[in-house]
Amino acid sequence: MSGTPELQRCIERYTQANPNSARQLENAARVLPGGNTRSVLFYEPFPLVMSGGNGCFLDDLDGHRYVDFLAEYTAALYGHSHPAITHALTTAMANGLNLSAHTELEARLATLIVERFSCIEQVRFTNSGTEANLLALAAAKAYSGRSRIIAFNGGYHGGVLSFHGPTTAMNVPHQVVLADYNDLHSVERVFQEHRGEVAAILVEPMLGASGCICAESGFLEGLRAMSQAHGALLIFDEVMTSRLGPGGLQEKLGIHPDLITLGKYLGGGMPCGVLGGRKDIMAQFDPRHGGLSHAGTFNNNVLTMAAGIAGLEQVYTREAALHLNARGDRLRGQLNEVLAKMPMQFTGQGSVMNLHPTALPIRSPWDIPPDRNNLRDLFFFHLLECGIYSARRGLFALSLPLTERELTRLVVATQAFAERYGGR
Repeated sequence: MSGTPELQRCIERYTQANPNSARQLENAARVLPGGNTRSVLFYEPFPLVMSGGNGCFLDDLDGHRYVDFLAEYTAALYGHSHPAITHALTTAMANGLNLSAHTELEARLATLIVERFSCIEQVRFTNSGTEANLLALAAAKAYSGRSRIIAFNGGYHGGVLSFHGPTTAMNVPHQVVLADYNDLHSVERVFQEHRGEVAAILVEPMLGASGCICAESGFLEGLRAMSQAHGALLIFDEVMTSRLGPGGLQEKLGIHPDLITLGKYLGGGMPCGVLGGRKDIMAQFDPRHGGLSHAGTFNNNVLTMAAGIAGLEQVYTREAALHLNARGDRLRGQLNEVLAKMPMQFTGQGSVMNLHPTALPIRSPWDIPPDRNNLRDLFFFHLLECGIYSARRGLFALSLPLTERELTRLVVATQAFAERYGGR
């Protein structure tokens, strides 16, 4: 199928339907480069500008309402303005925003996280998943006395630790050696080439930004055994995937990393990052013993701590996590059944999934054809016309307020897409 004519017509209808969003981007471009301060949000011909959100719905500047199937790139697990989160934030704000000291809140949230994630004995808070991963690498290098890090082609660990495509000038200058995801032989080669130099393996238990590519059976178990055999630490980046089980994928898979990084929903929708792990490694940050320094004005900010506590205590319980991810697995199965006759599929686990323009198996980012993006883009604009908001790159993330009505709406819209474009 040549998607260009159909896609162009969709884009023309999109442009005509959203003049206010286009105008706002032009105005913003006077003071922001390209009207943008977060690269992932931009897409051609211009991105939508949202004016508000409630529950699982978003409203844009042109008066359109969308079902939100992006959920702030997995961070808006609780939807928009959940009553429990809003109450916690209002209470915290009334008691003083910046207290210049320890509070009881940070210990309460830390306790909840330690209880939820079995591989964590102690935690440090940061402001983002990116910061948490930087902290993890510093801790691993200091603990091991080694300098090299093994990461994976297609891995994304924040804006300064991105390994998808050519080397970026934005990456921090760690000594990173890249192996191939789902390929233990490539990891062993790195260990042999840099014997005694590797401090840690940094890995997502499911590649997130590269398309929700799952680890094959035995891959993560092999990394655990290999890291122990070579005296390196195993770091799981679960900033995106921790929502996929009550205790993250590490619990679901029964694999305990030495360190784990978290973020996104754990701050209840507020900026949040977490580094957790073994007590002997985390002890390096104990200020009573002159260990590693870890600064950050807003590490323990009361809004994030209060929202995170409310979310884990009242909303995203272990039972809620199991239920949401089971719903996601069923939805992904339904969508793939609808798309069975097209060169398209959803990959992922539980409540996070990604659409790809191929029906062939995907075990690494290189299995995703780069020349079929027109088909994926066509699906994106088709869904917008159906009142469904997702990421143009194909990412979908479920939030708790979604009901069966909204899930069915996505399935029906996908069926309409298959019927309209599947035979071309």
